[in-house]
Amino acid sequence: MTTPFPFTAVVGQDDLRLALLLNAVSPAVGGVLVRGEKGTAKSTAVRALSALMPQVPVVAGCRFSCDPGAPDPACPDGPHEAGAGTPRPARMVELPVGASEDRLVGALDIERALAEGVKAFEPGLLADAHRGILYVDEVNLLHDHLVDLLLDAAAMGASYVEREGVSVRHAARFLLVGTMNPEEGELRPQLLDRFGLTVEVAASREPEQRVEVVRRRLAYDDDPGGFAARWADDEAAVRQRIVAARELLPSVRLGDGALRQIAATCAAFEVDGMRADIVMARTATALAAWAGRTDVLAEDVRQAALLALPHRRRRNPFDAPGLDEDKLDETLEEFSGDDESDEDPDPDGPGGGGGQPPSESDGPQGGESGARPEAGEDGEPQASGAGEQTPARASEPFRTKVLSVPGIGEGAAGRRSRARTEHGRTTGARRPRGALTKLHLAATVQAAAPHQRARGRSGRGLVVRRDDLRQAVREGREGNLVLFVVDASGSMAARQRMSAVKGAVLSLLLDAYQRRDKVGLVTFRGTAGDVALPPTSSVDAAAVRLESLPTGGRTPLAAGLLKAHEVLRVERLRDPARRALVVLVTDGRATGGPEPVALAGRAARLFAADGVASVVVDCESGPVRLGLAGQLAGELGGTAVTLDELRAESIAGLVKDVQRRAA
Repeated sequence: MTTPFPFTAVVGQDDLRLALLLNAVSPAVGGVLVRGEKGTAKSTAVRALSALMPQVPVVAGCRFSCDPGAPDPACPDGPHEAGAGTPRPARMVELPVGASEDRLVGALDIERALAEGVKAFEPGLLADAHRGILYVDEVNLLHDHLVDLLLDAAAMGASYVEREGVSVRHAARFLLVGTMNPEEGELRPQLLDRFGLTVEVAASREPEQRVEVVRRRLAYDDDPGGFAARWADDEAAVRQRIVAARELLPSVRLGDGALRQIAATCAAFEVDGMRADIVMARTATALAAWAGRTDVLAEDVRQAALLALPHRRRRNPFDAPGLDEDKLDETLEEFSGDDESDEDPDPDGPGGGGGQPPSESDGPQGGESGARPEAGEDGEPQASGAGEQTPARASEPFRTKVLSVPGIGEGAAGRRSRARTEHGRTTGARRPRGALTKLHLAATVQAAAPHQRARGRSGRGLVVRRDDLRQAVREGREGNLVLFVVDASGSMAARQRMSAVKGAVLSLLLDAYQRRDKVGLVTFRGTAGDVALPPTSSVDAAAVRLESLPTGGRTPLAAGLLKAHEVLRVERLRDPARRALVVLVTDGRATGGPEPVALAGRAARLFAADGVASVVVDCESGPVRLGLAGQLAGELGGTAVTLDELRAESIAGLVKDVQRRAA
């Protein structure tokens, strides 16, 4: 067995370690979401936590880790009689990004259920993680239906498996920890809210701290056992402190003053619902227990706010998580002094705050500054350098009509185009390829019925063989690759015009976020096309690149189309099942080089030959219009729409046009 890196040997990352320890003290806090760039010890710290968790007593032979003191009466392996049980270490179970639904919640043997009426259930990862830790690396890359199942189980403390009227339930209470790199895409706001705490981590910029990180890592790699032995005393001390805090937790008093501060803070930052208030209260209580106190102080409330609120303040997908600490301090000060227990006579002694608030050097955890460039008196962003054209700011986004890819695909689940998926309405049946996941009951009975006499059926049960089973074919929606190809040449550079163009693309990006698409951004100006953002699930990153998009120069339309075609070719090799939708934003003009218009037409016909769905957003303006964008749409085999027509209330029939032209 591999020796884990010691938790106490992790350098820095104080907020991350504190959030994990608070959940170890009080799992009711609701888990931790760790956001940060790659290589910041996110996974190392989470895996190291399992070694600090106290042992748990379990019923011997129970696959669901029932507590012998209070066994689950509905346990599939039960019923169990109360007894002493067998102690074992708390498990840490990892959920792979590519896991199936059956691997997560467990699987029923449908053949035995139909033929024998037996609930033969094979437990999944939720059962393995009961009374332990469930760790999801890159949780933002999980399919939405898996995240829903995961968070529902975490909230209810139980997992339910339903298959064609056969139901199994078992307890599933665990500490949920997820890590993610925001560059690879965000979680939906309602899913973010289900995580109790969130922590932003970033690599230290202090040379001495980075040196210590490298020194400890090299020492661990050379001799894992010896390195762990050197930290054994520190690990034992933290383990004992967790046990002591758990025992103290029921005695911690959350006074009315602290409750008013919690409520006032959540109201001041306009968080939705009441979950934030409850999580803050539980976190502040855990902080007091961790500090060895029985009273919750204002310092605990402040630290709880810094851990529980940043990810709940996002009003739209492009808002950066964070908290204005000055506003937080003003709110706490305004509602302080209401409870004598909130005053500590010795802040340096045992009554000190449960954790250290993050400082400015800790990275993006605190503050909202940095989300946008500084603005001048006219409200426009300041130029970043002498001689550089100031990028135009996007106009207000609006709701767009649905643009979809024609036909039926088989890509990743999403909300844009029709596709054969694991979830959706049943449209037919087929023989299963591999393990049966979704039974088509009527088709299975129909296949088995003619053979009952030959199989010697004598009782009421249906004699079912493997060859009789039929997989349900379901139709739902898939996410697509939406590749934006944006003209950034001089003809588009007029400030008011480019502002409208950026507003339209931003609106389409919001739509792509809501429909679970991957997005990419190709721009063209001067003499070449440029991949401003390779295809990614991070719509936020596309919005940032769009905001700082430079403009000017000639219009190498053919170069932009050829660059986009190359991007699609590479992505087709990486993910053949994901279909693409190209959104070309241009006025249709092409300049530079010999016969630029004819060259652009030949490049456009490459997309038509490959059957790539496309939409041209016509940005031409003025009293005299050449209609070049419409001609280009014809070469692409797509459709053209003006900026005004792009709005949802103005483009009835656009999807039908896309489908008719692609047919």
